[in-house]
Amino acid sequence: MTIQPEGEDLRKATRWVSDERLNKPGASLRYLIEQACVRFDLPPKDAEFLMRFFTHKDKE
Repeated sequence: MTIQPEGEDLRKATRWVSDERLNKPGASLRYLIEQACVRFDLPPKDAEFLMRFFTHKDKE
């Protein structure tokens, strides 16, 4: 078992969602975030952050 710095799972999840959006452009953002939360064991507050982050990024 390795110990990761705090926030590392959120960074990995952000990178994963970004990669998945490139590889699967038709995939629902909500679905990808749900999958990232399961994959990286993220709490609801991190899911909210990801949704805000990617929604804001799309508006730019």
